[in-house]
Amino acid sequence: MKLVIRVKLLPTPQQASALQATLHACNEAANHASRCAFTTGIKRNRELRTQIYAQLKDRWGLGAQAAQHVIKKTCDAYAALAGGLKAGTFGRPGSKRRAKATGKPITFRPDAAQPYDDRMLSWQTEQRTISIWTVQGRMKRIPYTGQEDQLVLLARRRQGESDLIQQNGHWYLLATIDLPEPPENPAPQGFIGVDLGIENIATTSTGKRHSGRQTNRTRENDRRLRRDLAKKNTRSAKRRAKRNAGKQARRTRDINHKISKHIVAEAQRTGRGIALEDLSGIRERARLKKPQRVTLNSWAFGQLGSFIAYKARKAGVPVVYVNPAYTSQECSQCHHIDKRNRPRQAVFTCRSCGFVEHADLNASHTIAQRGWWMWVRGAESQVPVLRLVA
Repeated sequence: MKLVIRVKLLPTPQQASALQATLHACNEAANHASRCAFTTGIKRNRELRTQIYAQLKDRWGLGAQAAQHVIKKTCDAYAALAGGLKAGTFGRPGSKRRAKATGKPITFRPDAAQPYDDRMLSWQTEQRTISIWTVQGRMKRIPYTGQEDQLVLLARRRQGESDLIQQNGHWYLLATIDLPEPPENPAPQGFIGVDLGIENIATTSTGKRHSGRQTNRTRENDRRLRRDLAKKNTRSAKRRAKRNAGKQARRTRDINHKISKHIVAEAQRTGRGIALEDLSGIRERARLKKPQRVTLNSWAFGQLGSFIAYKARKAGVPVVYVNPAYTSQECSQCHHIDKRNRPRQAVFTCRSCGFVEHADLNASHTIAQRGWWMWVRGAESQVPVLRLVA
């Protein structure tokens, strides 16, 4: 199981200047490679390398390994774009979003991440320093720091490339470690269903609700602040906007980490699996009013799901994905489906058997049942057949 550890570099001003010049040179070269790939249609690593490898070394002063990584980074970006187009991430063919994504070359920010392999970067884990290639020569004995438990794992299990990034004036290396996965529980004692939403970020079939009320209020205040600062457009407003940039994303990430940790810990403690809704493409399928679209699109449901998935793998907890269709309308007791079963956002009242429960909790029970249905049949790629009631 591969995980990413972020370590903070502590360079001197001279070393930081060299690192910044290196990032800028690599990303300028990547933009040149992207323009060539877009113009010629050559987007495979080997073919593109034949075309521009020498140019990158001569014009931007890149080393052999750096030039190859720049080309590979460019090809990977186009491969990711092709995958997104195939999955419908950029909308339907002919849409403005899709035309915007495909109508010009991919561009890289001046401080976008640059990959390093062991020829360009060496770790002195005992001294906790690194030696790294830059366009101004090799920089040695740059100290780094991080969480103690993560640094111990880094020293023992680091594997593959690392990415150099700059964030808010600080320098980091994203290093990959390879951890052995514990065996997955072969016989879970049922499943914990997780219903994701906006009023309640996550509701589990065990009765735990992670409320999103305070979070939504804070995010609305953040949106209002960004809008007001953009209207002012003064120098001080821009400075304040820059200070607040990324604050909401960090807060959301922290909340998702805490929720996912709680859900996985409960599943591991009780010997159960976790059932999640397959929400891929929800933004394209949802038909909501504009204020609701803003709220839906700004919450990282995919991030929360990925956090639950990787922490479950780390704990040996099985995870299944179920069809999300009609989970809010199906009765978890008699399985009667009717849109009138949910007269209000938080209320579920079955029109067939009279069962009454909080709507999100009822949906989580339905998700748990579908997860168990899929597990016992060993058909995780299939979805149950639902009875629709007019």
